[in-house]
Amino acid sequence: MKIQFFIFSVFLYICTISYSQNTANNANEWVKQAESSLSQKEYIKARYLFKLAYGAFANQGNYTKAIECGIKANSLFTRENLYKEAFDLCRDMDQRIREGEQKQNKAFPDLKFLVTKERFLMYISLKNAAQAKVQLDRLEEIAQASQSSELNRALLYAKANYYYTFGQNTQGDTYFKQLISEYKSQKEYEKINDCYRNLISIARKANNVSFMDRTYRNFMVWADSVKILTAQDELNVLKQKYDKSLETIQEKDSSLKNRQYTIIGLCTVIAILSAALVVIIFVLLRFVLSNKKLKKNISIANDHNELKTKFIQNISAQMGPTLDSLSASAESLSDIAETQSIQMQRQINALKKFSDDIQELSSLENSLSDIYEMEMINANRFCESVMNSVRDKVQPGVSVMVNAINMQVKTNPVQLEKILSHLLANAAIHTQSGKIMLDYKKRGAHTHQFIVTDNGPGIPAERQENLFKPFAEIKDLTQGDGLGLPICSLIAVKMNGSLTLDTSYTRGCRFVLELHV
Repeated sequence: MKIQFFIFSVFLYICTISYSQNTANNANEWVKQAESSLSQKEYIKARYLFKLAYGAFANQGNYTKAIECGIKANSLFTRENLYKEAFDLCRDMDQRIREGEQKQNKAFPDLKFLVTKERFLMYISLKNAAQAKVQLDRLEEIAQASQSSELNRALLYAKANYYYTFGQNTQGDTYFKQLISEYKSQKEYEKINDCYRNLISIARKANNVSFMDRTYRNFMVWADSVKILTAQDELNVLKQKYDKSLETIQEKDSSLKNRQYTIIGLCTVIAILSAALVVIIFVLLRFVLSNKKLKKNISIANDHNELKTKFIQNISAQMGPTLDSLSASAESLSDIAETQSIQMQRQINALKKFSDDIQELSSLENSLSDIYEMEMINANRFCESVMNSVRDKVQPGVSVMVNAINMQVKTNPVQLEKILSHLLANAAIHTQSGKIMLDYKKRGAHTHQFIVTDNGPGIPAERQENLFKPFAEIKDLTQGDGLGLPICSLIAVKMNGSLTLDTSYTRGCRFVLELHV
């Protein structure tokens, strides 16, 4: 049921979007057809199309275009003296504007002004002075509330139109001059020409010959004066260019002086830098001498370190014959001392392993900068082989798993097997139940991980910090010398990687060998 409701909602949404797009396209097409009909003087068809576009734009919420189309349709109604239809359309436009203001939560003063102005012009045409004055006052309220300079200019023109139409020429002249003054201050001379032409048209409609003659003469005077103003503006532009050229010349002259000062300053800086260079050379010489002394001290320290390493190796080498002799003696003991012989043999083997591990650890420490030879191996087959090599050490009831993808990896197989075998052998010894896992994961273009996980008792928190440090604790060598993990860690470093313990894993023990190739 939920799926059906979701599908229906998506279908309804798509249909709504499609309908809105089609409506928008139809509205724009109707406007084009209306403009074309208007140019061909097909006024009834143009009026019908403008009204269709008005309704479509209003339904879309595009109130600006809707009112533009409504005004054009309204003017075509009044052209044919269909004032009832025109006033009905104005009321509908007012209603649409109120709805738009409520939906979008903002005022539309420009649109209100346009509709009120259209109603005002209709009352002017009907010579209804009272209603025209009501609309004029409404226009003034809208213009003052909007604080728009454009609406205030349109208001001045409407006032001049009103007073001229109803024979109050003095008041009309006052607002007309104020309007002309504002356009003149903004140097919008073409708009002033339009004002005079509209004023002549008003006088013609009022059939006021004297007023039309006076307006025409004022227009001619203005046309002559505008030529003078234009010439004055051009002169001002030329003067500004001349003043700018003078400023440029002065700036260049000042720039030349600044360059002279700059050259003098640079010479001073060069002299200071030369002195500083001498001081730096002196300091560098002293640094070189002290550096030579430091290198000598480091060389002596390295020699001592090599002597220490050789000393450890010599101890291990010298222990070998003695241990061999002890081993032979233990084997020759009689059957009566069989238990003591076995115990002695274990201790001797532990000492031998300890000696071998010390030598390997020392060798790794002295060759960390050496790089192992690398070759390509199959990760899946390699992991299966390593797991099989320790399978006989796994205790009964413990399952083993290998999770490795079948891909080629570049590494040193001998050293990698040494690390994984040691980790798996430790897991086999300490895991009584559960499972032991060997995973291979590719973490990036050049990063690979081999992960050994078991369900054993885990490693206590107090031992985790020194887990990979040699000689961190004193213990019975027959229980292990504790050098296996430090040796594996050094091998991992030589393989350009790292061996870490995953401390977040709490159901046993997990080691992560990460290699970068």
